[in-house]
Amino acid sequence: MALKKRSKVSAEFNMSSLTDIIFLLLIFFMLTSTVVAPNALNLKLPGRSDTPASPSTDRLDEVRIDDAGALYFNDRRISAEELELQLQPSAGRGYSMLISPDKEAPVEGVVTVMDLAMRFDINGVLAAEE
Repeated sequence: MALKKRSKVSAEFNMSSLTDIIFLLLIFFMLTSTVVAPNALNLKLPGRSDTPASPSTDRLDEVRIDDAGALYFNDRRISAEELELQLQPSAGRGYSMLISPDKEAPVEGVVTVMDLAMRFDINGVLAAEE
C-alpha cells in the first residue's frame, strides 16, 4: 500500500491581519496626537494686519536684552525681579510690550521675559534684529 502524505508546508503569508494592525495603530496615533496640547508661549510676532490698530495703548513699553543678558526696561537697566514687579500691575489688562533681544543675547534672558509675559497675560511682541 502506497500512502502519500499531504502535509505540504505553505510558504504564503496572509497580509490581512497585518493591515488590520497597521490601521489600528494609525487610528490610535491620530487620536492621541490631538489630545496632546503643545506647551508653548502665547507670543505675537510683528506683522501686517488689515484691521486698524486699537488706540488702547498710548505707548509700547520695550524690554531689551543685551548680549551679556542684562535687561533694560524703557532704556533703564533693571533686574528680572524688578521687571516682574514693574509688570505685575499691568497683568491681564490687554497690556502689550516689545521684547527686543540683541543678536548675541542669551536665550535664558529672552525666555525669562517671555515667561513673565505669559504669567501676567501680557501680549509680548518679539522684535529680533536681523
